[in-house]
Amino acid sequence: MSSVAVIILNWNGQTLMEHYLPSVLAHTRGDGIEVVVADNGSTDGSVDWLQTQYPGLRLVLLDRNYGFAEGYNRAVEAVEAEYVVLLNSDIEVAEGWLEPLVGYMDSHPEVAACQPKILSDRNREYFEHAGAAGGFIDRLGYPFCRGRIQSLVEKDRGQYDSVADIFWATGACLMIRREDYLQAGGLDADFFAHMEEIDLCWRLRLAGRRLVCLPESQVFHLGGGTLNAQNPRKTFLNFRNNLLMLYKNLPSERLRSVMWQRWVLDMVAAVFFLFKGETKNFAAVFKARCAYRQMKPLMQPKRAEIQARACQHCIPEIYPGISTLDFFLRGKKTFDSLSFK
Repeated sequence: MSSVAVIILNWNGQTLMEHYLPSVLAHTRGDGIEVVVADNGSTDGSVDWLQTQYPGLRLVLLDRNYGFAEGYNRAVEAVEAEYVVLLNSDIEVAEGWLEPLVGYMDSHPEVAACQPKILSDRNREYFEHAGAAGGFIDRLGYPFCRGRIQSLVEKDRGQYDSVADIFWATGACLMIRREDYLQAGGLDADFFAHMEEIDLCWRLRLAGRRLVCLPESQVFHLGGGTLNAQNPRKTFLNFRNNLLMLYKNLPSERLRSVMWQRWVLDMVAAVFFLFKGETKNFAAVFKARCAYRQMKPLMQPKRAEIQARACQHCIPEIYPGISTLDFFLRGKKTFDSLSFK
């Protein structure tokens, strides 16, 4: 088996580590396989706990909380392996979860990254929101998955058990060639958290690299371990980072049109938050757009580099419609109801 470093990023997550780390260590073994915990400057005693309970476990100790993106960038630089797996601290892995991922990557050198099927640890008959059976975006940059559109998660009936090319692989459990990760520039540290894996995967697809979901491998994700879906900070990061991602990766001929349409729909989303009485989320949308405008000049060099390297912009995993309108106005609630033609 090729060398693999499974990296768990921890920040004040001792409770999660106590529950989920044992399954990772029990089912992630073999020659050339290493489990690494990268600690993002935790203050909850989790480092002491790890050193006491698992003295042989490799720790990468960061001096402060660098966020999801830069925390993983530093951890990936610190390991030496052909493949790295970015694994959330709230994931339980099943026996034999790793072998299908490595086997497929070994036999398909054109594939840069892959993910397993992600099921909910709260209700294991259903997919989990963050990744499900592989990620996609629509033409305005709204992400969705095989098995999840908007907040509606499908029951796993085996309907997505085929290997499939995808647009993005979830950062909850992302296997990627370390060389591809580094050549693409890793996760964008300016994102801090949220959307950064979609941005990375978009860069990989622009460079002509494939990404796949391999449902033969499955893991169980708790989800929402850091910020829940209603948290205004999460709303802010999702809206801001989605705009940054669009600005960096869209071709020039589509950028202005998409950004105008997104302004309209972002205003609709803000009003929707207001009607629900979520005033902090309402404000977060406007704060996100202001932050995007402030950060846009910093993104110009990144955009120029990405566009110069791009070898394809017609990516078949980008849904040609608008998934939010299809969901709310046309009643298309499942991935299978969407037509990519």
